[in-house]
Amino acid sequence: MTEKDLKTLRKEVACYMRRLYNRGLTTASGGNISVRTPECILITPSALDKGNMRGRQIGMMLETGENLTPELKPSIESAMHLAIYKTRPDVFAIVHAHPPVATSFTAMDKEINCTLIAEARAILGIPVMAPYALMGTKELAAVVAEAASTRQQLNNVILLQNHGIVCLGKDLLTAFDRLEVLEAAARMTLITGTGQAKPLSPAQLEALDQLMGNTPAHTSRE
Repeated sequence: MTEKDLKTLRKEVACYMRRLYNRGLTTASGGNISVRTPECILITPSALDKGNMRGRQIGMMLETGENLTPELKPSIESAMHLAIYKTRPDVFAIVHAHPPVATSFTAMDKEINCTLIAEARAILGIPVMAPYALMGTKELAAVVAEAASTRQQLNNVILLQNHGIVCLGKDLLTAFDRLEVLEAAARMTLITGTGQAKPLSPAQLEALDQLMGNTPAHTSRE
């Protein structure tokens, strides 16, 4: 990847961070995004306004954790991103944020219903929950990486107990889309909870899984 390509990609990462903020999916200080390239990992830094982020503010680091942009403070969740990339060689983008409705489900003993509409099932499959661990720790990195690949299943939508959401993808758009669809599914779960919901039938779910190449327990492999 050329220096020009890296510059363009850093701008794209910053753009998606601003999209998260503008969509109300994270706060000025919350969330982080990364992209894996052949040369390095691009990742949003800590201590900068996420709603006004620019390409020059996107950090670069090696998969060993070495910071290539010492003028920028590495994201507190850098270890989590690196652990996921190590576990999942098929993943090239990670979006971690705290969308308010979906994140509320991480603090409740209740699942987000992804069987209410076809889009949620096709894009999200069945999200998995990672047990609570203190933010920014090696323990959190380990439990999230394990949740991303359990029992030979590849899970691309992970709820972090009492914390937030992590979505994985082959590119930024895929990971971002999963986060946005998850937040919509969480809202629909709350709304339908006030009445009699009619989810997709087992036969309809099976047809969707076959269409998308999914198995019932996880989202599509990329």
